Amino acid sequence: MEQNQIDIAQECLKAAENDTLIFPQIVGKLIEAGFESYNIDYRLSKAFYYLPNCEVVELETHKVPVEIGNDFDVDAIKAAIKEAQQQVDGYTYKGFCEKIMLAGCVGYIVSFVGRRAVYFGRTGETHVEEFPK
Repeated sequence: MEQNQIDIAQECLKAAENDTLIFPQIVGKLIEAGFESYNIDYRLSKAFYYLPNCEVVELETHKVPVEIGNDFDVDAIKAAIKEAQQQVDGYTYKGFCEKIMLAGCVGYIVSFVGRRAVYFGRTGETHVEEFPK
């Protein structure tokens, strides 16, 4: 792995957490740097950025000050995703994380190749969100 790839992963995570880039911009930068996917793990407060050769960049994420809900509430997760996609007034990535965690999401993986994000709960429940066309 090249240092510039590590730097881009760090830059993209910071930009998400500081709301200076939106999801499509972050995806574009990561794809351009050669990444094929990334995973956010709320239980560990970590982000993992994967290259096709299985090399990975592991980064600490911000600590979300809420407990992960016990029940996987797909409707609440979909509502948070919709707010993010529409960039509604007051939207923040940190607020998005809080909402989906309260809705029982323990993490998500974004696949650039598969053009989707998969959100998952404590007992393996999932919600698949395909990238808009």
